[in-house]
Amino acid sequence: MQSEVTRETFWTVGPVGKAVFYFLSALAVVYFVYGTYARFARYAEGADEPFDRLDDLPGRVVAAAGTVASNRGQFDRDLYAGVMHSFVVWGFLTLLVGTTILGVDIDLWRPAVGESFFVGEFYLSYSFVMDAMGLLFVVGVGMALYRRYAEREGRLWGRHTSFEDDAFVWTLFLLGAGGYLLEAVRIVGSAGMASYERVSFVGFFLAGLLSEAGLGPAAAETLYHWGWWSHALLALGFVAFLPAGKPFHMISSFANVVTRDEKAGVRLPGVPADAAPDEIGYTSLDDVSWRHLLDQDACTKCGRCSSVCPAKASGRPLDPRDVILDLKNYRQDRDAGRTEEVDIVADGGDSVVAAETMESCMSCMACMDACPVDIEHVTEFTHMNRRLTETGQMDEGVQEAMMNAFQNGNTFGEPARTRPEWTDDLEFEVPDAREEAVEYLWYVGEYPSYDERNRRVARSLATLFERAGVSYGILYEEERHDGNDVRRVGEEGLFEMLVEENAEAFADCEFEAVVTTDPHSMNTFRNEYPEISEFDAPVHHYTEVVEDLVRRGRLGLDGTELDYTATYHDPCHLGRMNEVYEAPRELVRATGVRLAEMPRNRADSFCCGGGGGGLWMEFDDDPKPSEERLREALEDTDAGGDVEKFVVACPMCATMYEDGRKTGDYEAEIEIVDVAELLCEALDAKGDTEAESGSDSASSAAAD
Repeated sequence: MQSEVTRETFWTVGPVGKAVFYFLSALAVVYFVYGTYARFARYAEGADEPFDRLDDLPGRVVAAAGTVASNRGQFDRDLYAGVMHSFVVWGFLTLLVGTTILGVDIDLWRPAVGESFFVGEFYLSYSFVMDAMGLLFVVGVGMALYRRYAEREGRLWGRHTSFEDDAFVWTLFLLGAGGYLLEAVRIVGSAGMASYERVSFVGFFLAGLLSEAGLGPAAAETLYHWGWWSHALLALGFVAFLPAGKPFHMISSFANVVTRDEKAGVRLPGVPADAAPDEIGYTSLDDVSWRHLLDQDACTKCGRCSSVCPAKASGRPLDPRDVILDLKNYRQDRDAGRTEEVDIVADGGDSVVAAETMESCMSCMACMDACPVDIEHVTEFTHMNRRLTETGQMDEGVQEAMMNAFQNGNTFGEPARTRPEWTDDLEFEVPDAREEAVEYLWYVGEYPSYDERNRRVARSLATLFERAGVSYGILYEEERHDGNDVRRVGEEGLFEMLVEENAEAFADCEFEAVVTTDPHSMNTFRNEYPEISEFDAPVHHYTEVVEDLVRRGRLGLDGTELDYTATYHDPCHLGRMNEVYEAPRELVRATGVRLAEMPRNRADSFCCGGGGGGLWMEFDDDPKPSEERLREALEDTDAGGDVEKFVVACPMCATMYEDGRKTGDYEAEIEIVDVAELLCEALDAKGDTEAESGSDSASSAAAD
């Protein structure tokens, strides 16, 4: 009886049909293998990568498998897409494994052993699992169709949307739904509605409907024959042409995740010391690294990067997805001889990418954080910015800032001797780290040193250090621009010069760790300076250090000093790039302020617009990123209009939001305050309370 519980795998096909099927299968496999080989052979022609992408390959593969199996990237910011993609992936992989098992039984096990294992309990278990997971697959593809065609989700459509997108999703649906219909017809015609086929619950249900509709065994046999061949040809065609189109992302995206650089964007690659001027940046396809060629093929056109890009949201001519796909299309057309060779990037004239598109990037890495297949947009954009810089095609505002940094060590163009003038209004002397050993070498940064608004932040932080009895010191006029954004606009030579000067100044001091006011400084000191200098000291943002001081009671705050509602903005370089999220929040709460989170917070934070040289350029944004963020703070937080202060922890953010408060007409509604200023406000409030308490006690004693 056990041997009867099975199904005929080539029912109605016959010996000749079976031979034709195997021939077509072999042909499909050959096309697939050759197409896949051709793709990877093209990657091998790409330029070398500066970082090792294949170290600990087994560990990388295991980690990538975990990422793919869990669909972590797809769930980020979009639960619907996460569920949809999980159903498709898990269902597709199960169907693939199931088909492979069936092939092993037919082509290997039966010829070797003389009997099939595709019977009895194994067959029943197999049928149930395949039906269940196949249902998930069909539901997942149905969700994709609904979102694409019924909801018409905006990020799925763009100038690169094409027929291949439609063909891909509809082919998957026809394979999944057609498989169930084929199973139902077989159950009616071959199995005669056998009760054991109930384990194939979807197929059995459809078979019941077909039977009730009048489909008999004879008609089912004829229908099955044509249906089987239609299904087989569609499946084999899908396999054969998979490397030629969008479905190839099932392979390339996995390879992309395997070869990811965990510090991509946070740490940019350098320029070889012997590189000629025409070898700096991306000039032609020959310059593009093999990993960035792989990036282009891994892109699924999902538009997640576009939907979170602050430049695109502000109306700038940057769409991260379009840049990647423009490069891909140019590569394919150039390889096929369909187009002439042009510059990868240029200001005016023929080029793949326009200069103004690259200038629009804020280097906030939101696109990279949102990408589920680890495309490294910012790294590629930096290579293009370097080409613009090397050929003198840089924005005028950026050129002026770079010249100032080169001549004076700061982008304001102010003399180095005036850098410590912010200390003049303090009631105490700020220690000189060049003259005494300190625990913390405080790198103040240029905005807190030269910009009047941010000088208040520097004075507040100095006050906190003094109140807490911290051993600290600054470099005074020896401090130079940190170089973080200098590097991101493409000025690699100037960046290396600044690294050398700052590293030399650090080396002349005796300290245990560096603390920075600006997250941009922290990022480059922590992640980039060690790559090209001997600097290797621990680096902290000031919120990390001060949070430790507050926790240990060094500032005497008890969490009752202030009584109002505020929201906190995660700076890109502090949060998304370096994962410092809780320290600033703990400090806000330590003052007694009620913290209302904005919907876009932590890794999902929205850039202020100042990164990537944004502070040095003029854009006709509508709205400005800073204006949009302030609107979100006042309208989209749970506290709504009760939010009185917008708390920042980055001088660049403070500058951009002060500007956005004016241009967006928010001056009467909300105040911009740095975490250090908030803490000083709390200390002042505590002092006033204690003074009042002391005065009341004195008055009471006098009365007695």
